[in-house]
Amino acid sequence: MKKSPHKMSIREDLRLGGDQPVLFSGPCAVESLDICLEIGTQVKKYAQKHGFGYVFKASFDKANRTSGASFRSIGFDRSLEVLQTVGNTLRVPLVTDVHESYQLEAVAAVVDVIQIPAFLCRQTDLLLAAGKTGKAIKIKRGQFMAPEDMQYAVDKIRSTGNQQVCLTERGFSLGYHNLVVDMRALPIMRQFAPVVFDVTHSVQQPGGNQGSSGGQRQMAPFLARAAGAAGVDGFFIETHPDPAKALSDGPNMVPLAEMDSFLGMLKKAWDLGNEFKNYQLT
Repeated sequence: MKKSPHKMSIREDLRLGGDQPVLFSGPCAVESLDICLEIGTQVKKYAQKHGFGYVFKASFDKANRTSGASFRSIGFDRSLEVLQTVGNTLRVPLVTDVHESYQLEAVAAVVDVIQIPAFLCRQTDLLLAAGKTGKAIKIKRGQFMAPEDMQYAVDKIRSTGNQQVCLTERGFSLGYHNLVVDMRALPIMRQFAPVVFDVTHSVQQPGGNQGSSGGQRQMAPFLARAAGAAGVDGFFIETHPDPAKALSDGPNMVPLAEMDSFLGMLKKAWDLGNEFKNYQLT
């Protein structure tokens, strides 16, 4: 094996792929300023306590819902205002998803990292437009994509001159309403870019809850520890003070009250994989 050269700069003082794991965490969606500040304040404290770099995450629009009747957004402009206020108040970088190329100009003016949803990881125009913003780009592996094929998504971003790109593992579809994580995908994708493990969406059951997605949050600690020991560069975790009342993805969220102990456990697993985290396949 040889050392991986890949890094992604989020801010001058925060880099993915270095000697500190990076946590991307927050509610699934921007529900309100109050809930975002509550979650961001607590998670930032826990991240600092356990030695994680921290990026606040919330989606300004949940465009990919099972049912058209499900919650999507409090509004494009309002959601971006909430994100900007959270970033300025907590002094943390921000990540959110984009779904259409026209959204990028406004989103890039607010956030530090632009996330490409899994279902859109092959959308060339979207990837090229995202790369041209100059922001760090976080691409989720599609549930239908072989891990080795994600190099082409990375190549599309880098073709714009933007070298700040990472990949995210969130499991692949195996039958209906079921995702499975292939841990081999982590070192395979790390040949191309830093890798983040999506703890909460890896235990999602897409469309498996009568018009919405279900989840098996009880499995999150097991998959998270395995990924940490395998040597990933960061973790993506959605959380909420009351997941049962969350407006999106509640069944697979880690409750906010459990995040302190969860991150403590996760950091120990990441430290165990420290010997291997700077290596890639030959």
